Amino acid sequence: MKKIIITLVIALIATPFFAQSAFDKFDGQDDVTSIVVNRKMFDLMSKVKVDASDKETQQYMNLIKKLDNLKVFTTSNSRATGEMKSAAEKYVKTAGLEELMRVNDSGKNIKILVKSGATDSQIKELLMFIEGGSRSNETVLMSLTGNFDLNEISILTDKMRIPGGDELKKATKGKK
Repeated sequence: MKKIIITLVIALIATPFFAQSAFDKFDGQDDVTSIVVNRKMFDLMSKVKVDASDKETQQYMNLIKKLDNLKVFTTSNSRATGEMKSAAEKYVKTAGLEELMRVNDSGKNIKILVKSGATDSQIKELLMFIEGGSRSNETVLMSLTGNFDLNEISILTDKMRIPGGDELKKATKGKK
């Protein structure tokens, strides 16, 4: 009986560690800047009153109701860049993501991958990895989950000023 109780306690303590995402290890690292927005914050943001005549803000408010998590990690540190690249590659192999876009331009590598929803433009998860960015060779790793339309993403990148947002806007242009 004692062994069963000890096993249950260990299992319950270990569960939160396994529930973390593949990228949570970058949160709190000295050389990594993190932006983490959870479902609760999106819920709170969606309750803000906006002017009904401002269509762009109204679209933004409709989008954030559909989001679960946003995680953005940026670094210029080569060690952290290597760890991010390795974690992203490992995650892509196991998460069932499909490539939406890949660009290699003058040392800047951009990959945008998605997990589709019910329709071609519905997205459950979007992963963006940018290596060799314009600002001091910056690396960006972004994970966005929810149930949203790919065409709505440019509104999010504009309003929240997400690093790598310009690349994401280019990927979603014309995808109707």
